[in-house]
Amino acid sequence: MVRERIIRYLLLLVAFSALGSLALITLFIFKEGLPLIVKVGLWRFIFGSDWSPSRGSFGILSMIIGSLWVTTGALIFGVPLGVTVAIFTTEFAPPALTAAVRPLVQLLAGIPSVIYGFVGLTVLVPGIQRYLGGPGPSALAGAMVLAIMILPTIVSISEDSIRAVPREYRDGALALGATQWQTIWRVVVPAARSGIMTSVILGMGRAIGETMAVIMVVGNALAIPFSPLQSVTTLTSNIGLEMAYATGDHRRALFATGVVLFVIIMALSMSASAMSRRSTRR
Repeated sequence: MVRERIIRYLLLLVAFSALGSLALITLFIFKEGLPLIVKVGLWRFIFGSDWSPSRGSFGILSMIIGSLWVTTGALIFGVPLGVTVAIFTTEFAPPALTAAVRPLVQLLAGIPSVIYGFVGLTVLVPGIQRYLGGPGPSALAGAMVLAIMILPTIVSISEDSIRAVPREYRDGALALGATQWQTIWRVVVPAARSGIMTSVILGMGRAIGETMAVIMVVGNALAIPFSPLQSVTTLTSNIGLEMAYATGDHRRALFATGVVLFVIIMALSMSASAMSRRSTRR
């Protein structure tokens, strides 16, 4: 009895230590970044397009738009592919093929991001430059690299959601004369919609928070992009590039950029949690 109580308290301590670490990280980021936001003004900081720390100009609009270009492109490429793979492995593939495909998809999560960036830099960037035009390093290159990187998240969560749909749903649709594809498209996928949307939101958070691979393939141009073939800078890539030498307000501005990124990712995570709870209640 005493041993069980000790184990329970130890587990509780571990759980609170994780929450405490998150709280300390949050406090540190906001402590370093909020003074600059207050000094510059939230509107000017978020919607200003001029990033010139040496002249005291701190506008991150171009980075926000660059992050949106790259993240949206990653979802356009990654979500259909990831959901299709999940449907194939759960509904069509024989068990032996599923057992071979799933570890390969999950293996993508273990590859270092610098490897993705290196492959993108040596394969995608020259290909885009040759066949589509533009400088090569671009939002499109970043989107294609990130699409591959978010596949494990989308595939694994979508698979679990599709497998959780009761077998009776499929049998009922087939008994009414629906084909297998009609059953999947009209019954199974809508029933698993909350879980699939959760995978998309978590994949979005993964994409918008990636740094190293993005730095290597997007070109890091501080200008508002109007085409996916233009070079861009994202919130994370700018932090990664400039933090090593930033001082004073410049350093605080990078932390303020981290505050904006932190709020975005937390909002995405909370949305995913809300969708998961709603799916559980149903």
